[in-house]
This record gives sequence, structure tokens and C-alpha cells, in this order.
Amino acid sequence: MARKIGSRYTAHRVLGRGSAGTVWLGEGPEGAVAVKILREDLAGDEDLAERFVQERSALLSLDHPRIVGVRDLVVDGSDLALVMELVRGTDLRTRLDHERRLVPQAAAAIAADVAEGLAAAHSAGLVHRDVKPENVLLDAVAPPGPSGAPPALLTDFGVAKLIDSPRRTRATSIIGTPDYLAPELVEGLPPRASVDIYALATVLYELLSGFTPFGGGHPGAVLRRHVTETVAPLPGIPEELWRLIHQCLAKAPASRLRAAELAAGLREMLPELEGVPPLDIDEHPEDLVDEGPPTAAYPAEPPPTEAGTPPRGAVPLVHAGAGPDSNRDTHTSMRVPGAEELAGGAHGTARNPRATGEPRAGSARHRLAERRRRLRLGAVGVLVAAALGIGGWLALSDDSTGSQRAPAAGYGSTE
Repeated sequence: MARKIGSRYTAHRVLGRGSAGTVWLGEGPEGAVAVKILREDLAGDEDLAERFVQERSALLSLDHPRIVGVRDLVVDGSDLALVMELVRGTDLRTRLDHERRLVPQAAAAIAADVAEGLAAAHSAGLVHRDVKPENVLLDAVAPPGPSGAPPALLTDFGVAKLIDSPRRTRATSIIGTPDYLAPELVEGLPPRASVDIYALATVLYELLSGFTPFGGGHPGAVLRRHVTETVAPLPGIPEELWRLIHQCLAKAPASRLRAAELAAGLREMLPELEGVPPLDIDEHPEDLVDEGPPTAAYPAEPPPTEAGTPPRGAVPLVHAGAGPDSNRDTHTSMRVPGAEELAGGAHGTARNPRATGEPRAGSARHRLAERRRRLRLGAVGVLVAAALGIGGWLALSDDSTGSQRAPAAGYGSTE
């Protein structure tokens, strides 16, 4: 059923739902648009409505081919909406759900597109704060790029900042999706441009491997890993590409590349990545480390929505009852863990990718292999002890001439 949005736009049908609101296919004076209508409880927030007005000029001025442009912000009665360009295609999460991982050249091309969009936004003083596959749209109409990768555009710019109002989240809360949160955000520091670089490097890691470097298990454990764990290298990844990812996943924000540097680096290595097959990484559900029961410090994961269970590679944190945006969950607030909690570390360890057939540390197969190794070592120990015992007995017994042997070293005197 169509509904009017302000005086200029009409929303015709729902394209997706999320924790922040609902995305509609709409029509405006200049043609088809995408209209994101925020939830009613958000629309009733006077502070948030003021933020819409304050951020309007900044968001409307953000014009770049790699960013889904915001055409208008509407505040009309109970409606609070962002009117955006309509991208005909799908989001990156949907493609990952179908393919699990991409060839390195396509993954690098998509990440380069997003990095170029981030570079433009950062130059304008804007930080996205929620870079993840759900917020990357793939244009199915435009000509494809390297390895058939469709052009990528970053969407939902400014949504995290708009919703993160002082009345809604205290200084001890953070906004984002756990798998993609930079360590400094987990520790409660303000978001800078470097948090987007960390998140994009996490997305690139996921495009190559099929899972995020610190994901899996309870969200609290995921947050701690970002602060305490070191990213594990991917078997078979080109060395130059791995160095770039590793630098952008540095714990220290100042050690990461800038968005423009990341985009240039990825563009330069695209020719060398041509023909490189997808990484052959063996990962099974039973390889995940048991994180133990959730602690009181972190809220429990919500039950699966009607759209299905969230992918294991991403651990979203959403309010109960929130629907998916383009069938995906979006950001929400969560408590910042204290210093003593971070120092305690996670129950398990970060994911440790390995080549096909090699058991992962902490997995059931790894524990079985360790038990077999210990049994073999135990058997060898028994044989060695038996051999030493026989040797000592022979040393203390008479030889064939009736004389007594000298005492064996280490067994004391015969007096």
C-alpha cells in the first residue's frame, strides 16, 4: 500500500526492514528513489529530529560515485525519513551468502570502491561508523569491473551518527556491529576515520575467507578479541595483499592506512591478482571454540528473526523484535566493557585459519589429535622406562663369569 512521505515523495513497497527502520521503493520529483523510514520510536524523538535538520546539509553535500547519495531528509509528523538514490542490485552480504568467499581480485576491487567512497567522506569530515557487507550495495546495472565484480557503493552514511544521540546512548555505550568494531571503539574512545579503515579491512578479510577475523561465539567474546587477539594470517593469500590487510587491522589507529592510500594500494595490485583462485580454507562449525555461557556484562544474542539465522561470520547485536534491513540486521548500542574485563581475555581464542585438512586449534578434531599424540608419547615413555629398568637389572646382576658388574650411572652405589 502506497504512503505519502512529506509533500514530495510516495513510498510504494517495502524493500527491506532493519533495526533502524524500513526501506521502501519510492517515487519523487526526479524519479525512483529509496526511502528509509525510521522506526516510530525514533521518529518521536525530538532530539533526533533536530539532528536530522543539523546533519541535512552535510549529508546532502556528500556526492561521490562510490557513495549512495542522500537526496533529502524528511521530518513530517510521525515520519522521519532519508530519501536516497536507488541502486538496482543487491547488498554484499547477499552475495557472500551465495558464494561464501570471492576470488581475491573481485574482493580487492569491491574494497577499493568502498575505500574511495570513504576517502571522499573523510575529506568532508564524515565518519561512517558502521562499514559492513550489509551497508555495501552492488550495482547490477553498471558495467562489471575486474573478475566480474559489480561496482560497489557505500550506503547508510550518517545513520549511526544520527541515531547515536546523547539521550539514547551514554558515554559508556558504543554503536556498531561487533565483528567490525575497531579496538578503540570497544575501549570507549570516540570514532575517528581510522575506525572505518579497520572495518573495511575486516570486510575484505571476510570476502577472502568467508568469515571475519575475530567473529564467532558470544558478542562479548568478539569485542574482547578485537582488543586482545592478533589477526591470524590466511593460508594462500598473496603476500602483498596480506601485508595491506594486516596493516589496516592494526590495534593502533595511527598505524593504519588512510582511505585514499588503501584504495590506491588495492588498485595497484589488481593486475597481479588476476586469475588467482579463491582461497582454499577449511573451516567447519565444530572448529569453533566454545565461548561458554554469556556473562552478565553483555546482553545475550537475540533469537533468529523470520528472515533466518544471521550468518556465523557476523554476530549482530539488535534489539529484540527488530527486523532485518535488506534481510540484514543493523547497528545498535552496547555497553563498553571495563578494563578488567578486557584484561581477562576471552574464553576462547580468535579464529585461526588454516589450510584444508589441518585441524583448527581448540576444535574437536584438534583435541582428538592431541589425545592421540599424548597416548603415543605415553606409550613411548613406558617403553623407555622399561628399557631403562631392564638395563639397570642387568647392570646389577652377575655376568656369565660370575663377576659383579659396575653400578649403572644414576642408580647409586652397590655398597
